[in-house]
Amino acid sequence: MKNTEHRTQNTDFIRCEGVWKIYNEGKPYEVKALSDVSLTIDRGSFVIFNGPSGSGKTTIISILGTMDRPSRGKAFLSGNDITRLSDVALSELRKKSIGFVFQNFNLISGLSAWENVSISLVPQGINEKERRQRAEALLGKLGLLKRAGHSPEELSGGEQQRVAIARALINNPEILILDEPTSNIDLDAVHTLIETLKTLKAEGRTIIVSTHDNILFSSADKVFELKRGQLSL
Repeated sequence: MKNTEHRTQNTDFIRCEGVWKIYNEGKPYEVKALSDVSLTIDRGSFVIFNGPSGSGKTTIISILGTMDRPSRGKAFLSGNDITRLSDVALSELRKKSIGFVFQNFNLISGLSAWENVSISLVPQGINEKERRQRAEALLGKLGLLKRAGHSPEELSGGEQQRVAIARALINNPEILILDEPTSNIDLDAVHTLIETLKTLKAEGRTIIVSTHDNILFSSADKVFELKRGQLSL
């Protein structure tokens, strides 16, 4: 992983002001996924959004990760209002600054672990040798170097998740977002995940997790409780 010593602590790295997300707004079947959410997240912190299914966890991390836009309100990253950026600018921001680990990992069947990890480097014109070196360096740090040539079908759930984490880190993002990371892995893999997240936080990355599982709570700097789209204070 690249040196992250230049990442210094400061408050309000990520900020939401009065964020709403309303689907089918104005129609009889409109859904208020988020209602007037305001919050701040410090640079280099580990935060959790907790709540039952339908509480708005996935919606808020999608907005913070620039994959969705709020219906109302503003969201800021490093002081910049990301709700005002174009789709192209948001795409570039995601590629450079944000890594995602999805609930079902979304690995590509038939590709090896290192190929899955390095797939985003292909459009950048990086040659196969360098792609493999960079992917294997990350897999090695996550204890999976010996599994680099194996396809997802040959890996356990915990191993697949670590491959997905390595893929999310390939462009050295400052922010790592994980959606329900404990839902498809066993308890041993959960403990490995916790240690991995602690290491990534120590390197200066900002970790954002959505979960309904309290096993991660003791490792987090802050837990935001969501109920029916609102922060529970």
